[in-house]
Amino acid sequence: MPIYRIEDKQIVPVESTTFEEQDYRERSDLQALLKSRIDVISPDTLVVGEECSVWKDSRLRIDLLGIDKDANIVVFELKRTESGGHMELQAIRYAAMISTLTFDRLVTIYEEYLSQNDAGKDARDGLLEFLDWEDPEEQKFGQKVGIILASAEFSKELTTSVLWLNEYGLDIRCVRICPYDNAGHLLLDVQTVIPIPEAEEYQVGIREKKQKERTSGRSKTYDVTIGGERHSQQSQRGMMLLIVSKVLNGGGTPEQILEIIPKGKFRCYEGGLDSEQVRKQLDSDGTVRSKHFFCGDDELIHVEGKTCSLYSHWGPATPSYVERLAKKFPDLKITFERSTQDDA
Repeated sequence: MPIYRIEDKQIVPVESTTFEEQDYRERSDLQALLKSRIDVISPDTLVVGEECSVWKDSRLRIDLLGIDKDANIVVFELKRTESGGHMELQAIRYAAMISTLTFDRLVTIYEEYLSQNDAGKDARDGLLEFLDWEDPEEQKFGQKVGIILASAEFSKELTTSVLWLNEYGLDIRCVRICPYDNAGHLLLDVQTVIPIPEAEEYQVGIREKKQKERTSGRSKTYDVTIGGERHSQQSQRGMMLLIVSKVLNGGGTPEQILEIIPKGKFRCYEGGLDSEQVRKQLDSDGTVRSKHFFCGDDELIHVEGKTCSLYSHWGPATPSYVERLAKKFPDLKITFERSTQDDA
C-alpha cells in the first residue's frame, strides 16, 4: 500500500524505492540499523548475537540472535530483496541449530557480541536483568524458538510456506520493511504481514488448540508414594507441591528445602498469611511474580510460624529434585514412577 504526504492541502504520493537503489547492503547497513532498534520489528527483545553459529566449524551464520522477555530464543533472518528468497528455509535450519541452547551457552554468545558492540556490560548480569531473574531458570529458558523474517517483500511461495508451517506449531513472523524516498529523506514502512495483527490473537489460539489436540494424552504424570501412602496421577507441579508439603509437615525445615530447591522457586514469610497477603509479598519482592507460585489458601504451607509458597511451573529437571528430596528425607520413604497409563 502506498504512503502519502499532505502538502499544500493536497495528498501527494511518496515514491517507493528499494534498498538496492539506495545502495543499502544487508549486513553492513540493514542489519546494523535493525540491531540497534530491534524493537522496530520485535518489541521486548534483546539482541544477543550477530553473524553467530552454535556449531563448531559450521558455515551457517545467524544474522541476528535475540531473546524475548519470556526467555524464548528468537532467530532473525534479514533480506533486502523484493521476494525474500528462500529465507524461511535458512531460518528453520538456524532455529534447529539453537533449539538445544542452554543459558550458559547463550552467555558465551552474548559475551562475544558485547565485546564487539558494548564492552562495558556483563553478559550474564545483563541477561538476568533483562529476564527479571535472580538466577538462571533452565526449566523456563528457551522453551520456544521464534523466527522473524524481515524483508522488503515476500513471495507467495514463501508466505504460503510460512502459513502452513505455523499451522504445525512453528512461530514464524514475516515483517515487511519497505523504503520510501520522501524528497531526499529515506522513510521506512514497517508492517507485520504474518500473522495479520488484527487476527494474531485468534490465530495463536487456533494454533495452540491444535497443538493440544495433537499432544493430548502425552503429558507426564507420576504415581508418588510417601510414608506408605500412594498418590496416583500427579502432574509434575502437583508432585512437587505434595512432596514439599509432606516434608515440611513431617519435620523438615524451610532451610533444608532451600538446600535443594533454589530460592527463586520457594518463598517463606513470617506469620500465618493468607492467599492475598502472600501474593502481595511475592509481587513486592521484585524478583518473582505471584502468578508463577502456588498461592491458593489450600496450597500454602504453614510451618514454624511461617507461610511458604512453592513455584508452580516445573519442567524436565523435576525428577532430579524429587530424587534429592527423597535422599535427604529417607524417613519419609519417598518413591515415584511414571503413571502406567502414560506409557499405554
